[in-house]
Amino acid sequence: MNDTNTYVPKAAMVIVAHPDDAEFMVAGTVAKWARAGSEITYVVVTKGDKGSDDPAMTPSRLTTIREAEQREAGGILGVRNFEFLGYPDAYLRHTLELRRDLTRVIRQYRPEVVFTFDPETRFISETYPNHPDHRTTGDATVDAVFPSARDRLTFPELLTEGLEPHKVAEIWLGASERANAWVDISATLDVKIEALKAHPSQLGPEIVEFAGQMARWGAEGQEFEFGEAFRRIRLDAPPEFPAGQD
Repeated sequence: MNDTNTYVPKAAMVIVAHPDDAEFMVAGTVAKWARAGSEITYVVVTKGDKGSDDPAMTPSRLTTIREAEQREAGGILGVRNFEFLGYPDAYLRHTLELRRDLTRVIRQYRPEVVFTFDPETRFISETYPNHPDHRTTGDATVDAVFPSARDRLTFPELLTEGLEPHKVAEIWLGASERANAWVDISATLDVKIEALKAHPSQLGPEIVEFAGQMARWGAEGQEFEFGEAFRRIRLDAPPEFPAGQD
């Protein structure tokens, strides 16, 4: 297995449910890889149009605000491409339409690595249930990567759009209880924090301290202080089966 602190893919895609999800989950790694020359694409599935307690706020206005915040945050990190799929926030379901839309962007940008949520994570901590949109996005993304983006006869309408099949080499799952890969983000924690601060509609000044604490959690058990942890799935390696199975 490649060392996660020296490995840099040619292209990576981050697929998340809402604007600001990527900054929490993977911003330090994104900044590190972008600095090393990786082409990063953000795919935001929903409009984030429910994330406000302001009685005067409207979904359409919030959509515009949050897309602008996401573009600014991604720009801080070095993200080159943005795709906003426009699904309604809080109502996301794992449909064939969603999987086809994700398959489309994967075939279009042809990433070596895809980041998304671990769909098996029901609770992120003892006090925080994982958002249903996160779980749905992770589940649909994994299915889009394997097998839909790979298989020519799945969603043949995409072939008429000139989108040939693509084999993603690796899936990196964030917010996972089964992390097996850690990235040292000590050199990019500052830009992760700046990217989080680019979401003022959602986050206040307390995010600075919280981001540091998250990065310490992400490095737990490692030789560095600040990190991000992932469950890394190698699709380009021979399959491994439990002993006694064939």
